[in-house]
Amino acid sequence: MTMSTTLSQTALLLELEPVVARNLDRHLALAKEWFPHEYVPWSEGRTFDGPLGGEAWSPTDSTIPDVARTALIVNLLTEDNLPSYHHEIATLFGRDGAWGTWVHRWTAEEGRHGVAIRDYLTVTRAVDPVALERARMTHMSEGYANAHGDEVLHSLAYVSFQELATRISHRNTGKATGDPACEALLARVAADENLHMVFYRNLLTAAFELAPSQAMRAVADVVADFQMPGSGIDGFARKSVAIALAGIYDLRQHRDEVLQPVLRQWDVFNVTGLNADGEAAREQLATQLESLERAASRFEEKRDARAARLSLR
Repeated sequence: MTMSTTLSQTALLLELEPVVARNLDRHLALAKEWFPHEYVPWSEGRTFDGPLGGEAWSPTDSTIPDVARTALIVNLLTEDNLPSYHHEIATLFGRDGAWGTWVHRWTAEEGRHGVAIRDYLTVTRAVDPVALERARMTHMSEGYANAHGDEVLHSLAYVSFQELATRISHRNTGKATGDPACEALLARVAADENLHMVFYRNLLTAAFELAPSQAMRAVADVVADFQMPGSGIDGFARKSVAIALAGIYDLRQHRDEVLQPVLRQWDVFNVTGLNADGEAAREQLATQLESLERAASRFEEKRDARAARLSLR
């Protein structure tokens, strides 16, 4: 059913519930059970200093490159804010019916990610555990609030992009560590994130059929002000620059590997039935993609120039 009138948030939730139910069944059929403890090299662990009198952490305890450590910390601290994310989606989508079942299932699956990554980092001594815990306390104390927390379609658009961005960040972080165990762990986490992306992407596909102009406006708004959920991490700007310079996650990947594939799936530039605001949103989206292309090219030029300078030292 295609509706030209603006649907309320409640109407959107009700109309999309059958789509949620179908995609929940699809997700449960595809999701693979896995266990965080199986991905952690426990035999490498040893007691830290403190009440048990072990050895203090040292940067030389691990051979993982500094930028990979930075990315691991950012990824983990992002996962740590799961209670806030759960609150946001449970408040918006509700705790009943198919929506509620999905909210709790998603939260349970996401919960494994932080457990597994923290266990790996602690056992392998890849990062300073005291600094990590202090950063966790600071970040979680700030909480998280969705920029569009009361808007169903904006939230669905955001998580469609964000889950794919997280998948790419995890995969590339694993590769950057040079540690096969870490790469295997983060590949397993990334597989979860990909299924989550597909779930949300499919819901917004249905929303484009149901309320095309509202869906287009949501996508344009989200693309224009997209920020990763970990942007509130202390020192995030500095850390994200280091991560981008290392090619783990940068503007080019954001545009070409996150935004473009999802937008193609929705076929946004061929959607019909748009009202004036929907058409305006689509034009804004095209302009934003052009702007991101220019920004990504500038960043790549600067990164290449920086690499050339460093090679001459």
